[in-house]
Amino acid sequence: MTAQSYQLYVERIDAGKNMARFYAMSIEPNLFGETCLIRRWGRIGATGQRREHHFAREEEAVSLFLQLLRKRRSRGYRPKPYFPQDASGDRW
Repeated sequence: MTAQSYQLYVERIDAGKNMARFYAMSIEPNLFGETCLIRRWGRIGATGQRREHHFAREEEAVSLFLQLLRKRRSRGYRPKPYFPQDASGDRW
């Protein structure tokens, strides 16, 4: 069972190269007591691809999570900016 919640969503957008990509990761327990690192990636607005990694120990999943995070950050992926919305759905 995971002791802490790990979730990440980052994007890389470059209009000059017509690039709009996302990369998402989360660490979750499965039904068999293992820890899973779930990765999703692809073009923003598309379903993209998905891959799961299964680990006996949470520490192994966290290690891969951090390794992949460093790799994505070095390639220009950044967290998506947050824009709060009011009750009508308009941005502030």
